Amino acid sequence: MSEFITIQVGQCGNQIGDAFWPLVLQEHGIDTQRESTFKSQPQHIQPNERLLDAFHSFFSSSDGISGHSFKTLADLEKAKVTARAVCIDMEDSVVARFRTGQFRHLFDDTCLLTNYPGSGNNWAEGFHTHGREYNEKILNLLQRSAERCDQLHGFLCLFSLGGGTGSGLGSAILSILEDNFPLVERFVTCVYPAGNEDVVTSPYNVVLATRELTHHASCVFPVDNKALLDICSRLKSSGNKHGVAGYIAACKPFQDMNSIVVNMLLHLTSGSRFPGSMNVDMNEIYNNMVPFPCLRYISSSVSPLLFPTSGSNTAPGMSLKPDDLFTSAWSRGNQLLKVDPLGGTVLGATLLARGSVFVSDMRRNIDRFQKKTQFIPWSCSDAMKTGLCSVPPPGLTSSVLSLINTSNMSSLFKDVAQKFNKLYQRKAHVHHYLQVPGFDEEDFTNSLESLHEVEEGYAQLTNLKAQTIPRLQVL
Repeated sequence: MSEFITIQVGQCGNQIGDAFWPLVLQEHGIDTQRESTFKSQPQHIQPNERLLDAFHSFFSSSDGISGHSFKTLADLEKAKVTARAVCIDMEDSVVARFRTGQFRHLFDDTCLLTNYPGSGNNWAEGFHTHGREYNEKILNLLQRSAERCDQLHGFLCLFSLGGGTGSGLGSAILSILEDNFPLVERFVTCVYPAGNEDVVTSPYNVVLATRELTHHASCVFPVDNKALLDICSRLKSSGNKHGVAGYIAACKPFQDMNSIVVNMLLHLTSGSRFPGSMNVDMNEIYNNMVPFPCLRYISSSVSPLLFPTSGSNTAPGMSLKPDDLFTSAWSRGNQLLKVDPLGGTVLGATLLARGSVFVSDMRRNIDRFQKKTQFIPWSCSDAMKTGLCSVPPPGLTSSVLSLINTSNMSSLFKDVAQKFNKLYQRKAHVHHYLQVPGFDEEDFTNSLESLHEVEEGYAQLTNLKAQTIPRLQVL
């Protein structure tokens, strides 16, 4: 069974991780609370049937997992089960939850790395200062985690691009992974800021980090706070209509936002973890979705979006008609990034379904999708990668994840460049970066140039026409 090591960097990355592990346990039918809001387990799958093989993907045990029956956190503690996680932050506020919180027994203290007082919202501090200082320690953490794996499938990297530690140290870790684990794919889920945060220097951090993502990540699944906030606002306003307002956090919007990202990740890895008639592992996604080395940014959307936060055990049962499920997955409102994936040319597309979705449903809706979508001319008959996993998310009968590599991704980088230029044309805050040993002002210009290359690479593929080459005539 494929195994993943989750690398959580910075405050945002570890907050996503804080939502990630409770929902992973819920997928395996493990009660994470003494008194759950929803007592009953899904009837279509018994927890133990999917536990023995899939549990290895995110967890390990020095005593071995085979033969155990896990139902509660106490069972996990007794069997010495630990999460395949490396948690890194240059302050201790979020990582401290993994040391003292409800799930403290799941985390190996030797895989938690913190420092004080942080990176000061400065990419250069995270990348150069902390990257150099903790390079050896981080490598040791990664090697220790990898040694516990039998079939290491990939690294799942979680961090934000707006701050200093996530963007700087997070992108530095990608270089460590590429140098020391060149045959293991690096899948990055990164959060792009909405533009109204209190981090004034975030445009610098985003551009500098994006250069490292372009050069060192295998696949990037970007999400942005504005899209996630809009989704949460829409779910709250329609909560009474659908009868699901009870599991949308009333006073913790970031908890809901993180849960949406987590469920995308769980769906993304489901084919590598659970059985299915047409399973797709992560390496197949990389091979099919990244046509050129620099164009590795993939838009994602999940349907339905009504998922539980970590405050409840399972969600109320909910089902959509298959056609509605797919239509919702392709709608702009369900995108985790403010990009219209169907407005440009599609470089690659993948549909991953979980639960009671049939091949006929997939085929019918793929035909619908292909008729209204412009594929890149070299695409073989408008080909799409499809996957069917038999295990649905907890409390749902079926769900669909849509992944699209689109030429419209250029709009993301155009917006990032505009925000960068507003600061840089006045040289505002530049001196903070220049004070960091190892950082040079050319890093700004080189990173912006790299960003423009990616933007232009996507833009050039918009409305690309197929070339008709006449056959050679024999005289």
